[in-house]
Amino acid sequence: QVQLVESGGGVVQAGGSLRLSCAASGLTFSTLPMGWFRQAPGKEREFVAAITWGGVSTFYGDSVKGRFTISREKGKNTVYLQMNSLELEDTAVYYCAATPRNYALRSANNYDYWGQGTQVTVSS
Repeated sequence: QVQLVESGGGVVQAGGSLRLSCAASGLTFSTLPMGWFRQAPGKEREFVAAITWGGVSTFYGDSVKGRFTISREKGKNTVYLQMNSLELEDTAVYYCAATPRNYALRSANNYDYWGQGTQVTVSS
């Protein structure tokens, strides 16, 4: 059974940092591209970041570029999202996702597997 489990969410003050983790099981996730998306209340799901299967390439949404970093631990089925300089607008439920396709990584429709999400709240 495929499972993605996010952790690391919480409440943080604006300007602070958080690191999200996504632990995967059920497939050889070390070879699958993975991504992070987020959804705020009343808004559509938004692409945050993605990393190719070998970790060679990373991609970021415009609103987080320069502040967030996606990485994966070699040999482990874990992907991280380091979030720095957090802003009020970063408040959302963050989801990790995996796809067997090494393209269109900015599109949520391209991902077959999703975690349950973890809440990130940035306070002023």
